[in-house]
Amino acid sequence: MKNKSKHPSLRHDQQDASSSVPTGPLFCENPFEGGSPCCTILDSIGEGVFTINLDNQITFFNRAAELITGFDKEEAVGQYCFDIFRADVCEKKCPLDETLATQSPRSHYNALIISKDGEQKPISISTAVLKNKQGKITGGVEIFRDLTDMERLRKELNQNYSFADIVGQHPRIREILSVLPDIAQSDSTVLIEGPTGSGKELVARAIHNLSARGKGAFVAVNCAALPDTLLESELFGHSKGAFTGAHRDKPGRFMLAHQGTLFLDEIANTSLAFQADLLRVLETGEFTPLGGSKARQADFRVIAATNVDLKALSRGGEFREDLYYRLNVVKISLPSLAERKEDIPLLVAHFIEKFNLSKGRSIRTVTPEVLERLMRHSFPGNIRELANVIEYAFILCKGDLIDVEHLPKELLEKDAENWTSLPNHSTAGSDPEAEQIRSALLHHQGNRVEAARALGISRSTLWRKMKKHGLMAE
Repeated sequence: MKNKSKHPSLRHDQQDASSSVPTGPLFCENPFEGGSPCCTILDSIGEGVFTINLDNQITFFNRAAELITGFDKEEAVGQYCFDIFRADVCEKKCPLDETLATQSPRSHYNALIISKDGEQKPISISTAVLKNKQGKITGGVEIFRDLTDMERLRKELNQNYSFADIVGQHPRIREILSVLPDIAQSDSTVLIEGPTGSGKELVARAIHNLSARGKGAFVAVNCAALPDTLLESELFGHSKGAFTGAHRDKPGRFMLAHQGTLFLDEIANTSLAFQADLLRVLETGEFTPLGGSKARQADFRVIAATNVDLKALSRGGEFREDLYYRLNVVKISLPSLAERKEDIPLLVAHFIEKFNLSKGRSIRTVTPEVLERLMRHSFPGNIRELANVIEYAFILCKGDLIDVEHLPKELLEKDAENWTSLPNHSTAGSDPEAEQIRSALLHHQGNRVEAARALGISRSTLWRKMKKHGLMAE
C-alpha cells in the first residue's frame, strides 16, 4: 500500500460543513496526488488526518498530523498506524477498530499520544469508515486535534479556582483556597462549619495534605454514626478483657492518628460527658484506653466539622463552651451550593473529568438545557448531591453528551413542580407579554432554551423580560 497512486481521496458526503468531524462514511474516489484539491485542503487544516487500509497500514498523512506526531509523511505512509500514532487507546479500545467493526463513526474521543520525540500530548479523536463508489469499505479515516493548549488553560484555571477536589470561583471559596496553605502549616486546631454535603472532609484532607503531617495518617471519625460507648472505644482504644468480646488490645483512633490528623466529623452529635473527655485529651495529649490503667500519649492534629452553629449550641448549654473555644482556633465556614451557584458549571466539568477517569468514559459535557436545570435546582444535598446527579447521568448516558433524559427523575419532577405555580407576585395576567412568557415557560417546564425558541427571542432577552415581569423562579 505504499504506492501513492492507489491512495484514496475523500469526498465530504454526509459531513457537517461547519466541522471537520466526520458524521458518516467517507467515499474513495480519486488518488491522493500531491497538489490535488483534496490533498491541498487536508494539508491546510489544523486537525491531523490520516487514513488506513484494511490491514491498518497508513495510506495518507496530512501536514497537521506531521506536526502533532513529529513523524514525516514519508515515515508514516505504509507503516502500521499503531507504530506511528502511539495513543494510549490503541491497545485497549481503538476508535478506528470500533468504527471499522460497527461502521459507525466515533466523535470527540479523548486520548493521549506519545510523539516521536517522546512528548505526551492530549488529543481528541474522531473516526469514520472509507467506502468506494460501490459502497465497499476500503479503510478508515481518523481526525485528531491537539488539546495541549486547551489542557494548559484548564490547568491554569484549576490553579486559580481549585485545590485537590475543592473547586470554585465564589469569593468565599477563593478566600478559603488562598489561606489554606497558611492554615495547614500552623498546626492549630481547625473547626469547619458548613451544611451537609458542602465538602467539609475535602477541606480537612487538603489541610492535612498541605501540612507537615501530610505523610502521616488521616483518620476520619463520624461522631454521629456511633453512640458514646462505641465512640470512646473507637477513639481511646481498649485493653484485652475490657468488655465482653475484647479478646485483644485494640489501638484507638487517637493512637492511629499519631503524627497525623484526626478528623472528627459531626462533632455536635456527642454528649457533654464525652466532650469533657475529649477536651482533656486535647489539652494534655494523654488518654487511657478502656480497661487500661496506664495513660498513653499521641501527637496528632484535630480538625473538627459540624453542620450546625456550635457557638449557638454552646450558648444554649448543648455543647461545652470550653471545648468550643478549644476547637475554634481557626474556623472555616463553607457556603451551601445554593449560595455559590456560579460554581455549578466548574463543578460539573470537574465531576465529568473525575468520572471519565474512574469509569473509563469520554463524556465531553452537558447540554445547555441540563446546565440550566442544574442552575435552577436548590441542591439541598449540596455538592454531594450534584456529584450523585452527574454519576447517575453517567449510567444512563451512552454517548458523549449528557442530556435532560439522563438526569434523575426526582430532580426533573422537582424542577417541574417549581414551574407549575410560576410566581404569584408577577404581572402575568395583567400584561399580555408577561402572560405569553409565563405560558411558554410553563409549557416547557421552565426550560428557558425551549421557551426562548418558541417565543422567537434569545435567552438573554427572555431573561431580561422574565426579570422585568417578576417571572424569575424562586
